[in-house]
Amino acid sequence: MAAIHAIKNGLALALVCFLLSSCGFHLKKASSLPDDLATLTLNGDDEKSALFAMLGKELTLSKVELLDTPKKNVAQLYLYKDRLERQTLSLFKNGQVAEYELAYSVRYLLKRPGKEAIEQRFELYRNYQDDPDNALAKAKELELLLNEIRMQASRRIVRELSQL
Repeated sequence: MAAIHAIKNGLALALVCFLLSSCGFHLKKASSLPDDLATLTLNGDDEKSALFAMLGKELTLSKVELLDTPKKNVAQLYLYKDRLERQTLSLFKNGQVAEYELAYSVRYLLKRPGKEAIEQRFELYRNYQDDPDNALAKAKELELLLNEIRMQASRRIVRELSQL
């Protein structure tokens, strides 16, 4: 009986592997940045923000050497202040907000020696359900959601830099 289950599991695993390989699926490799971005200076409007810290960590994981002071032949990445906007999507019967749409805006500027400056901006959207009866839990959930959005934004910046 155990041998039949082992054979079934083996066949199922082989089928999954075959299907994944035949559809062209492959694991995403880490973003590799161009050689002129191997060393850069990271500055910003709010250098104590969570996004700034996450971006610094993400760049370090991508093997980028971050300099404290700007140098003449080193690229500069300037992170503008991020912005979070909430828009009401739905209301409870009593008029209290039931659901928000969060729009997180990010803008940055990249200056490379001998090349034209590149300014990029993007927005990330999330829906957030509010519950006035569980305000403390919902506040913690919102904090976790914002950290997730910031992490996604920092990864997107590094991904966009790798495509230059």
